[in-house]
Amino acid sequence: MNRSKSELTNLIKQKAYDMGFMLCGISKAEFMDQEAQRLEAWLNQGYNGEMAYLNNYFDLRTDPTKLVPDSKSVISLAYNYYNDSETLNQTEPKISMYAYGRDYHKVIRNKLKALFEYIQSIAGDVQGRVFVDSAPVLEKSWASRSGLGWIGKHSMLISPKKGSHFFLGEIILDLELHYDGPMKDFCGTCTRCIEACPTEAISPKGYFIDGSKCISYLTIELRSAIPDEFADKMEGWAFGCDICQQVCPWNRFSTPHQEPDFYPKPDLTNLSKDSWQDITEEQFDKVFMGSPVKRTKYEGLKRNIQFLKIKPKDQTSS
Repeated sequence: MNRSKSELTNLIKQKAYDMGFMLCGISKAEFMDQEAQRLEAWLNQGYNGEMAYLNNYFDLRTDPTKLVPDSKSVISLAYNYYNDSETLNQTEPKISMYAYGRDYHKVIRNKLKALFEYIQSIAGDVQGRVFVDSAPVLEKSWASRSGLGWIGKHSMLISPKKGSHFFLGEIILDLELHYDGPMKDFCGTCTRCIEACPTEAISPKGYFIDGSKCISYLTIELRSAIPDEFADKMEGWAFGCDICQQVCPWNRFSTPHQEPDFYPKPDLTNLSKDSWQDITEEQFDKVFMGSPVKRTKYEGLKRNIQFLKIKPKDQTSS
């Protein structure tokens, strides 16, 4: 049965929602000229810190046809992880909300694969690939192009109806579909995220992040010692940081997720402050089995926790 672009587009979006995705939009697979210029400028200023891998595969990041030959469409999807449980409102050390559940890469990749198989079942011989923070794909840019939201001053994607607590994934495929347009930026004159960032990682005018100053970078990506200049600016974060999202007015529209794999494990929420300080490698492996926190490894988490205890040098002392 030959289906029209309109019918295929509607079927794909409805299936995505039925599978639990919060948002779904589609854009034309093409070279990203403006995004390429912006990425090049960001890299040239060294804002990627020790994330040297971001210098690699520049052509793949900005041209989807390099990832999927003869690609026609990029399907962008958002999956909710917002948790309003009071158990997450902990004292230090704190970890980012998204890291309380199972590693999202595995959860969302399985859903993307299932959605792609569905597309093949209704559209025939379709070639493509699924991505979830696993390849050189400019996820936020594609999501913005697909109308899921706009990239806010804190550099994260914001949906006017859903906030920003969601993961992004993509399916790039050689099937032509109906395309959505980008959305207007509704940040306006708000500067709450800029003012709230304790390390001043967000540029004064917003939209540009010095990744080497971001607490998420310092606690996850940075492999060397955390610079002493941040000793009084971590605000208790041992893995990731949610500050810019916590202060964003659009997150008043966030609603709790319904994904069992993202519910916090009791072993994690029941950890006392002393337990965090004295955690052994065996306990780390047990508590964070299958968790995004495993990315920083035991030594990295211990480094972060110890760094939170460092007090800045008294500049007035002789």
